[in-house]
Parts: sequence; C-alpha cells; structure tokens
Amino acid sequence: MRSTTDRWRTGGSGGPGRDTEPGRWPPPRRFGSRLAGLAIGAGAVVVVVVLLVAGLLRFTAWHPTLTNPFGTRTINRTQPVLLVSLQNLSVYKAATGNFQLIVNSEKDARFIPSFIKGERTLFVAAGSVDAEVDFSRIDKDAIKVSDNGKTAEITLPAPALGKVRIDPNASYIASQERGIIDRLGSVVSQDPNRERQLYQLAEQQIRDAAQRSDLLARAEQNTRATLQGMLRSLGYTKVTVDFTRSRPTN
Repeated sequence: MRSTTDRWRTGGSGGPGRDTEPGRWPPPRRFGSRLAGLAIGAGAVVVVVVLLVAGLLRFTAWHPTLTNPFGTRTINRTQPVLLVSLQNLSVYKAATGNFQLIVNSEKDARFIPSFIKGERTLFVAAGSVDAEVDFSRIDKDAIKVSDNGKTAEITLPAPALGKVRIDPNASYIASQERGIIDRLGSVVSQDPNRERQLYQLAEQQIRDAAQRSDLLARAEQNTRATLQGMLRSLGYTKVTVDFTRSRPTN
C-alpha cells in the first residue's frame, strides 16, 4: 500500500499533482511574465492610437476642405437677451472726443519692499465721450420769432459731457509687476474688481481731460451751425443761437 506522500508526488487520483510526472512538483505560475505581456500590449495600443491621430491631423491639414475630427469648438449657451426698459432720448450729440491714456496704478505697503509686497500696473485705455445738448430743458420762452418771420432767436442749455465709454477692444494691460506675497495670493484667489477699478480710473481721467479740452466749445459751434442752417432753409434770414452760461454737470 502506497503512502499518502507517494500518491501526492506521483499524481494519484484526487491529489493536486495530477497530470505531472512521478516524483516532480508542478511548475509555478509566472504572473510577472503575464503582467509584462499585458503592459507591452497596452503600450502597443497607445502607440497605434497616437499614430492614427497624427495621421488624421496631417491628412486634414493637407485637405483644408475636410473637417478636423479633433478640432476644438466654441459652444454659446448664452440665455436670450432680456429687454429691461426703453428710454426716450432728447439730447443732441454735438461733438465727440476720442482719448487715449496710460493708467499707472501702484499699490504698496509701508516699510515693506515692493518686491515682497506691492503691485504696479500699466493699463492702456482708449475711450470716447460726447458733448450733448439737452433739448428737453428748452422752455417756451427759449425760442423767439419776429412778426415778419425773418428773425429767430434761440436760447439753449450749454452742452454737457455724456458718459465716458472705454473701448475694451483697444484697452489692455501693458505690464504688471507684483511682489512675492501678491503673486502667491493671486494663485489662491483672484480679485474680480481689480480690472473694474482700472476702468473707473481711466473713465475719470478721460472725463477730466475732456473738461479741459475745447470739446464743449466745439459742441456749441456745431449746434449753432446746425440750427442756423435748418432755420435758414425754412426762410429765416437771421438766426441767433445763444447758450446759458451755467453748464449742467453729470
């Protein structure tokens, strides 16, 4: 009678050594070789995919009429425009001034070097402002006509500056220098009001420049010439256009 050990080694029925030669253990499974084979197969698939993508890109480059299947696209999901209100206007735009300036904005901290804590921004701003005459402020006594219908006298409110408009397409940040602390802070969080502050500063400086220029005087000349030409075409031989001394401020 064979012992249990002999049956195990010779591959007796019921033993795990079945289908093996007598006196030999079964060969161990090679998991490492299988993993290496899978890695090589996956790498080959990746290489094939990359080659196919590169080939398609070059093919579409040679044939511009074909659509690039991997090209980017912009999807506009903007909601429909909502009409908030309608407003009747009664102003005459007599002249427009176009301005350009460089806003030099600097922020620093006391007793701390600027390369550690500080910020300096050069903002190139381009904008325009209109000189307007408000016809709604004309009363019934502002227009005087002679009995013979040949002379007319008109008194208008003085031109005033309208709202300054900054052109975003022509305005940009030329340079920006930040300290180490400010750079680290910009990585964590951005200041959404920083650009708005630059626009507001540019608007104020453009308004001040327009106030010092001859834009309002040009508006008076253009308004006077326009009204004189219109009334003379209606048969008036003498047309006088005056403006009130005090100019309304917006």
